[in-house]
Amino acid sequence: MEEQRFFIKGVTFAADDERLQDALARVYDTPERPRCMCVPGGIEMYVARHRLYVVKRMPETGTRHHASCPSYESELHQSGLGELMGESIIEHSAESVELRVDFPLVRMPGRTVPRGEPSEPSEVSVPRRRMSLRAVMHFLFERAGMNRWTPKMEGKRNQGVLHRYLMEAAEDVTTKGVRLSERLYVPEPFSEATKSRAAERRRSKLALLQAPDGESQFRMALVLGEFKCSEATPLGRKVWVKHMPDAPLFINTKAWERIERVYGSLFEARDADTPRKPRVVMCALIYAKREHIYQIDKASFMLTTDQWVPVDGIHEIGLIDALVAQQRRFIKPLRYDANSAAPFPNALLLDAGDTPLALHVVSAFMEPKERGLKEKTLKVRGAEEWVWITDMPMPALPVVIRKRAATGQ
Repeated sequence: MEEQRFFIKGVTFAADDERLQDALARVYDTPERPRCMCVPGGIEMYVARHRLYVVKRMPETGTRHHASCPSYESELHQSGLGELMGESIIEHSAESVELRVDFPLVRMPGRTVPRGEPSEPSEVSVPRRRMSLRAVMHFLFERAGMNRWTPKMEGKRNQGVLHRYLMEAAEDVTTKGVRLSERLYVPEPFSEATKSRAAERRRSKLALLQAPDGESQFRMALVLGEFKCSEATPLGRKVWVKHMPDAPLFINTKAWERIERVYGSLFEARDADTPRKPRVVMCALIYAKREHIYQIDKASFMLTTDQWVPVDGIHEIGLIDALVAQQRRFIKPLRYDANSAAPFPNALLLDAGDTPLALHVVSAFMEPKERGLKEKTLKVRGAEEWVWITDMPMPALPVVIRKRAATGQ
């Protein structure tokens, strides 16, 4: 399937048809729904409105789309998303998603945990799974389609695209009773010509961090962008995010040392001897330490390719780069909060038939436990799986199998 097509009021429109916006306007906010024609008979979609009308997938219909369709969603067990759906990620409707997270959106200065003798509880509650910062970062990247690749994306992924699609991904999403888009800041592309206006928009966006008079709590927000570097200061560390050269984030020295211990391999990966250098993306939970001084309360980091495709480690970059170079269509399953990414495919090839084909990478540098989990997965799955053991040449990728899209009901 080369492009997505929608059936609306008896007419089939290509996704890039200039008449599509008018057609969507006629059915927006009505019971009538467009149908994605990636399979015979089509699949119902819904219409959302951001800057333009957008056709989106209905909940729990992603696996019904053809593998090559942009609305296709992989089986839940093929990524860490499956562990969170229904418990941490609640789809109330097509236009309403709730995230239950393990971090606060308000900060109480000086608040301490009360001490005292333990008492017998009146009840025992079953703990519910909550999403970490990493899981929220993965959710936004997946919802924005950044873990998906088609040849048409080559050369078109830049900071402006990242800003637009991540912010749109946060629309219709709530957490702790607030809209995620209200608490998320993704830097705009920096340029000398527009830097003053962009800075003013950033200050306006983050003005909510300045607590009104009389409040004892401070609101918090998320900053999501590419990590650039950190710099020592007499009072701690400055953390720089690309496209935010005039607004560093601050963190105390001990907290940054813990980050370096946990994420050291990601920071080192940027200097790896690879043809295309990866990026490190940071999601930081921040609050205003003083007026317009943004302090990091918690942070998570992930590695991506230079094309912003998230990866679990540098061992996956060779496969992703090969898929991009050969103009293949694929999805990169994301870990979210799973204990290990080893049981999941390292990529799902979308253009090798009607169903996705799992691609697996086994690295000689994997921890023994991780390698054992990967080998156990492959043993269960059987010989149909494509496997690359990285101390050997990469096997040829399966051939492309084209599919023509349906054009009517």
